Amino acid sequence: MEIDNRKCRECGEQLRGRSDQKFCSDQCRTTYNNQLNRDVSNQVRNVNNILRRNRRILENLSKNEKKRIQRELLIQLGFNFSFHTSTFTNKNGQTYYFCYERGYVQLNEDFYFIVRNEVF
Repeated sequence: MEIDNRKCRECGEQLRGRSDQKFCSDQCRTTYNNQLNRDVSNQVRNVNNILRRNRRILENLSKNEKKRIQRELLIQLGFNFSFHTSTFTNKNGQTYYFCYERGYVQLNEDFYFIVRNEVF
């Protein structure tokens, strides 16, 4: 009689059942995979938080209207110009940066124009 030496990858408990089983329970499987992906999850969570903050700032400043706004005000409110979800370049060569459906285009060094993309 052969002794089964398979152990749970998370807790080390003896496995019983299917020969391809790797975990003793759903809880151990979930814990193992959460720990494996923790660094990636933190990175994604941080980027999503920045994108949501950017969108919220644009929304609060313009509501549902187009509006010209000072760059300095955006910076004071914590807007991060390095993060956006998409871009659009119009036929005049102006590039619009979007945080979900809220967007902005640079008018000059000091001012931006906030828009809302109605397609979303």
